[in-house]
Amino acid sequence: MEKQEVLEKTGLDWNVRIEKTFTESGIELDRIGLVREDTNEVLGVHSNGYVPYQNTQLIELLDRVSSLTGLEIHRGGEFGGGRKVFIQLKSNDLRIGNDRVEGFVTGVNSFDGSTSLAFGNSNLTISCQNTFFSAYRNLEKIRHTKNMNIKIDEICRGVDTLVAEEQEIFNTIKKMSETRFSEETKDRVIKSLFDIDMDINVRGFHGEERLSTNVKNKLSRLFIDMNGELQEKGDNVWGLFSGVTKYTTHSLSKEDNSENKMFGLYGNRERKIFKELSVLV
Repeated sequence: MEKQEVLEKTGLDWNVRIEKTFTESGIELDRIGLVREDTNEVLGVHSNGYVPYQNTQLIELLDRVSSLTGLEIHRGGEFGGGRKVFIQLKSNDLRIGNDRVEGFVTGVNSFDGSTSLAFGNSNLTISCQNTFFSAYRNLEKIRHTKNMNIKIDEICRGVDTLVAEEQEIFNTIKKMSETRFSEETKDRVIKSLFDIDMDINVRGFHGEERLSTNVKNKLSRLFIDMNGELQEKGDNVWGLFSGVTKYTTHSLSKEDNSENKMFGLYGNRERKIFKELSVLV
């Protein structure tokens, strides 16, 4: 696929321009604004030495990574009107029962300064379209300056490491599908997801005065999602965790919660739960 075609397919066929910033009275500041050229929306304000890493550069980088690693560019997109952007490379799959868990290496970049160029593993369970994003990390310390130097060989080595780590995640998921859990474990998972005190009874939450109506409504929805996944996948740790990812993927109040699952509160809690459940298998 041609690079321009990839940009158009992912909706990233736009650049940002640098503009000076001024006070209301006209005094020039030592800050710059990054303005999205097709919408004129300000995506970020930075110090004068900041240099944006354009979408065209990101595509060119991942096209080279793709040719060297054999991982094809799959899809991409944006969050917050373009404040963050992402591109996914297709990696491996895991078949487990009726599920197919698809693996991806996801590269992210930002124009609002929230992240530098970073990569991480992400998974999609096809049977229920649940998504799970492992922790992102910078493969090398890349600062947005005029002297920024991205070494393609180091990026490729990092991607190879992520693919190896993905296999470890798949092995853990397989073990999860073969391991039963206790009601105490289920309670801990639920409390971790909503940051509920450990002495609160979540099984009898309807009569729990210390829980707000909002939290009780969330618990009601989670139990529906969790019970559905346990019935489908079996009474095992994988079914329990899939109940969590079903809730965070489909039942969070925000319409498009992909950004939250990648970078936000529930994504962090989900990763913590996965790590804690991994210890059990």
